[in-house]
Amino acid sequence: MESIVAAKDVWRVYQMNGVSVEAVRGIDLSVEPGEFVAIVGPSGSGKSSLLHLLGAMDRPTKGDVFFGGQALSGLSDGQRADLRLRRLGFVFQTFNLLPTLSAAGNVDVAMRLAGVGHGERKVRTADLLSRVGLADRADHLPRELSGGERQRVAIARALANKPSLLLADEPTGNLDTQTGAGVLELVRGLCDDDGQTVIMVTHDFRAASYADRVLLLRDGSVRGETRLEGEQDTRETLSRLLAAEL
Repeated sequence: MESIVAAKDVWRVYQMNGVSVEAVRGIDLSVEPGEFVAIVGPSGSGKSSLLHLLGAMDRPTKGDVFFGGQALSGLSDGQRADLRLRRLGFVFQTFNLLPTLSAAGNVDVAMRLAGVGHGERKVRTADLLSRVGLADRADHLPRELSGGERQRVAIARALANKPSLLLADEPTGNLDTQTGAGVLELVRGLCDDDGQTVIMVTHDFRAASYADRVLLLRDGSVRGETRLEGEQDTRETLSRLLAAEL
């Protein structure tokens, strides 16, 4: 089975005040269709830098990222933008909703940018908001929604163009524990019910426990990996992964 996205010896080096900072160091990674992968690590471990590379938002200093078997290095900036719009979905810690648009408007605009017709946009927007439990909040502006509701709108928007891959950057970072659990259960359901492929970066091992596979990132390198299966004690499994690094 061909992977959705793969990284081959990927490095990302930044120049800061004349000093080279290796944010991502020689990472090899492959994510299969329908897989939910969590990338965990402390602040500064390179999680977001890696996600930006996998999501075609940045280019590696060395190595390459492949999406559906195609090397991203061979794409122009315009082609990369089109890939992000049509085949990738993004969910951020800060929601990034347009404040002057309603919940429905925020979902609709993603499809409008992709050239989807009005009728299809209307039907799909209603369906997506219903799926994330916000059918009755469609006309509300972001400021009228709770943090959890705003994140659910962001997830609906990320799914608007039926992406092959959903990328989530600390999606529960601004939410309380109970609200965050609800968002994670929603994402887990997308994988179980729809076969959605998800890569999530987080510093929270509780959030990572919703994934199928967990990678531990430290100092820009993968330092450990574990697969979560069946009814095994995920907390114990994740504790062993963390302990192996300490």
